[in-house]
Amino acid sequence: MEYEIQENVLLATDFLALRQSAGWGNSPKHQIEVGLKNSLFTISVVDKGNVIGMGRLVGDGVTICYIQDVIVLPEYQGKGIGKAIMERLLAYIKNNGFADTYIAVGLFSAKGKEEFYNKFGFYIRPNDNRGAGMEMIIKI
Repeated sequence: MEYEIQENVLLATDFLALRQSAGWGNSPKHQIEVGLKNSLFTISVVDKGNVIGMGRLVGDGVTICYIQDVIVLPEYQGKGIGKAIMERLLAYIKNNGFADTYIAVGLFSAKGKEEFYNKFGFYIRPNDNRGAGMEMIIKI
């Protein structure tokens, strides 16, 4: 399978379509445009002119990064595209951090997808050393 990985060109319309394909709901387009602009790094995976996968990084880029919105269209899953997205996101972190320092990298896994992220070295919380990951959603 031939596909192209593009950096920092993810459009809000493609972002919204991919989120909808994953059942993650919708957000206003202008909100997504600002969110994408404020991302550290975005990945778009394109097949025959259509965006079939994405991923992005948010955070400060030197002490903490969060991997967000890793989505591959269902019909393209299991073909190594998600792996390629993760490898590119992790390479960005490693190539842009400061030598001889540590960067904390976090993410929220979709239910049932934890094993995919385990393969890259992510561990499930809570565990013996770390408490539960937490989040809060604020309605504005």
